[in-house]
Amino acid sequence: DIAGLVKGASQGEGLGNAFLSNIREMNALAHVVRCFEDENITHVDGSIDPVRDAEIINLELIMSDLETVSKRILKCEKLLKTNDKKNKAEHEILIRIKNDLDQGKLINIEGFNEDERAIIKSFQLLSSKPTFYIANISDDGSSDDALNKLIEFANLSGNTVIPTSIKIEQEIAILDEEERKEYLELMDMDEPVLNKIIFKGYELLGLQTYFTAGPQEIRAWTIKNNSTAPNAAGVIHTDFERGFIKAEVISFEDYISCNGESGSKEKGKLRLEGKEYIVKDGDVIHFKFNV
Repeated sequence: DIAGLVKGASQGEGLGNAFLSNIREMNALAHVVRCFEDENITHVDGSIDPVRDAEIINLELIMSDLETVSKRILKCEKLLKTNDKKNKAEHEILIRIKNDLDQGKLINIEGFNEDERAIIKSFQLLSSKPTFYIANISDDGSSDDALNKLIEFANLSGNTVIPTSIKIEQEIAILDEEERKEYLELMDMDEPVLNKIIFKGYELLGLQTYFTAGPQEIRAWTIKNNSTAPNAAGVIHTDFERGFIKAEVISFEDYISCNGESGSKEKGKLRLEGKEYIVKDGDVIHFKFNV
């Protein structure tokens, strides 16, 4: 959670470069944008305009990246005469990126192949990071116009907007389980919006969850999409991956519908998988290993 980015940050305003260096280490960005009116809470620019606010932040990221890319291009150009293939490839990518940045565009890695994307990732460019917007709205519908404008803006770059009243989310967070359930029903909500934000973060980062279930607890483990069973086992302990033999797997849907592991076994829903198995989101797994 990083605050303090303002217009002119790329030139040192506000928290300036300290802020930019902090987010350079991040893998994805969730940009909270104000869409609600409240005369008791002032806005730094004096009015509510979520598109303007988003554009200001994006421009600061672009300006910072433009400086970084320009410096790297100069460095590469000094080495072009050496005919180093890696340097040449990097130079070509940087020129393509700079053309977009010069036009005020965020970096879109979709037009690059996997090898090129890996090179771009090594640059830690701010405007290349996957991003989504969290629209902080009122709870009375008065933010609809501002929200719709933000959604329209985000759609231009293929980004998602998740609307929420952070005030309501704060109230939900301090309730116990029973009170939370009643409050959600009262607000006509299926779940806290925080859950949707977490899922979106997982999606942007290419992550998923699998579970291990024992007599006393069920635990969730985070892995990269398309991880093999041994890769998933290694998240628990490297010995699990090194000595992997097989995995006993129950799908999440079967685990729930059969009321747990014993019911899943009785109905033949438990299956054995080997080293090539690609773990599915929500799988419940017990690993067999030997070291």
